[in-house]
Amino acid sequence: MLAATVVLWALNFTVTKYVLEHGFKPLAYSTTRYGAATIIFTWFTYGTERSFRVRRRDLALIVLAAGLGIWLNQLSYVYALTFSNASTIALILGATPIFTALIAFAIGLERLHTGFWVAAVVSFAGVGLIALGKEGGVSGSVKGDLLGIATAATWAAYTVAIAPLMRRYSPYRISALVLAIGWVAVALTGIQQTINQSFDFSTLVWICLVYATLGPLVLTNILWFKAVDQVGPSRATLVANLQPFVAAIFALVLLKETMTWIQILGGILIGGGIFLARRRARSSDPDLVEQYAE
Repeated sequence: MLAATVVLWALNFTVTKYVLEHGFKPLAYSTTRYGAATIIFTWFTYGTERSFRVRRRDLALIVLAAGLGIWLNQLSYVYALTFSNASTIALILGATPIFTALIAFAIGLERLHTGFWVAAVVSFAGVGLIALGKEGGVSGSVKGDLLGIATAATWAAYTVAIAPLMRRYSPYRISALVLAIGWVAVALTGIQQTINQSFDFSTLVWICLVYATLGPLVLTNILWFKAVDQVGPSRATLVANLQPFVAAIFALVLLKETMTWIQILGGILIGGGIFLARRRARSSDPDLVEQYAE
């Protein structure tokens, strides 16, 4: 289940880049995709739990999580892939666990030892090499690279925000509510693009849309949480750290993107930083479970 989840998430970078290059406007794509996923996952969750009820005091946190995890994250994600390569953005998102730990530290959920700060410096040096190392230099798609960093940071913030909710509700209920609320925000932001969007696409674009909806948004939510329940969050997130590198390989092979040796070195540094962080960091909140679904 973990392997399937990583592959489904990883391929989504390539799929999203492809549809954006073949007729879909960024926010119209997110609106359509998240709207369909909301319907499907809400139906699945209600069939499983028969309720979406949450405490009133938790509703504000759910709305905040939706704003961080879906709205801001989706805005940065689709535009990052609009302005930059899928392989570049995938590798930049490899730094998400570092952002997660930093945000958790900032609000008092984690204690970070000296080794973590070394790991953070190594990982962010890797991000810098990925941006600087591509053909044309950082000026080639600085906007996309910055949005890639924003994507990692907003997903990290979302991860931290839902941690306390996971102790009181099932992950399916939280995911369904966050998905629905986030979709409303995305739809309102992208309403102009959606209205003006032509849906006269090729068959392959429609296949990609179905995949991006059912795979990374619906199926992975089910597989991921079942896997976490069976093997534990530490092992699950360790495997999930492979996702950015698998995603970069997909983009290089399927989209014929290129990558310089400096970018490869940057990816290795990010991976090394995550490895160091895993060995050195000591969390004070064992229920803080990282997620990567886009």
